[in-house]
Amino acid sequence: MKTDIRTAKRDSATGAATGKATGTGGTADAATGAAAGARLTGRDLTLAYDQRTIAEELDVAIPDQSFTVVVGPNACGKSTLLRALSRMLKPAKGSVMLDGSDIARMHAKALARTLGLLPQSSIAPDGITVSDLVARGRYPHQGLLRQWSREDERVVNESMEATAISELADRFVDELSGGQRQRVWIAMALAQQTQLLLLDEPTTYLDIAHQIEILDLCARLHEEEGRTLVAVLHDLNHAARYATHLIAMCEGRIVAQGPPGEVVTAELVKDVFGMPCRVIDDPESGTPLVVPAARR
Repeated sequence: MKTDIRTAKRDSATGAATGKATGTGGTADAATGAAAGARLTGRDLTLAYDQRTIAEELDVAIPDQSFTVVVGPNACGKSTLLRALSRMLKPAKGSVMLDGSDIARMHAKALARTLGLLPQSSIAPDGITVSDLVARGRYPHQGLLRQWSREDERVVNESMEATAISELADRFVDELSGGQRQRVWIAMALAQQTQLLLLDEPTTYLDIAHQIEILDLCARLHEEEGRTLVAVLHDLNHAARYATHLIAMCEGRIVAQGPPGEVVTAELVKDVFGMPCRVIDDPESGTPLVVPAARR
């Protein structure tokens, strides 16, 4: 029954992005289909740092109310794409659109009330408590005529409850374990009350138990609260299990996007990661499970 529920949610969330996407044409078709149900899109993006181009001519559409995961080998442009979608990186060419507006022209607080970001390496100020850090997520809602309120207090408390860190409220952030700190940062992002949440490698440096803990939390935010999540993950099996929409990148290009059951094939894994494998059904979730070929 658990598998049936997850499959039903996946089919519903990816209805706008049907069609196997294993080549340039398929990728374009998937992006076009997804764009119909997307609030966040990128068109003809060229992304670069100084004079070094990372990616060119990217077209991407994040299906609304999806859990979209971006995968690919190291240095393929995954985090760079996420930075562009969050306005941390200005595209050298092309534009990122949010609800029909170019995010480059949006006021910073207006953008922060709509889109939240958990960067790859988040550093908390020295001596700050958990509750104080989570409260910083309310900054986009503050102004000259609107200071801290009971509503802010309620949102902060609910964000800590949702991430199971209420009992840590008075602890210093730098005293916490890696998994606890990640939950604190997610709680701060939740306190922004955005429907779009971008997470750059949220499971990096965590052991397997804490990785699953964080991904289960993300899945709950998506499934129970209808939030749109976009995450960069290294683990392809985790991506296939949790994502409703998958974007595969290689050498600065989007080579496939769509439902994990259609994107994750032995051929794609070989082409993108250079790893011979078999793809079978995960016995727990029914999602694709990549099994590396045995050494001879």
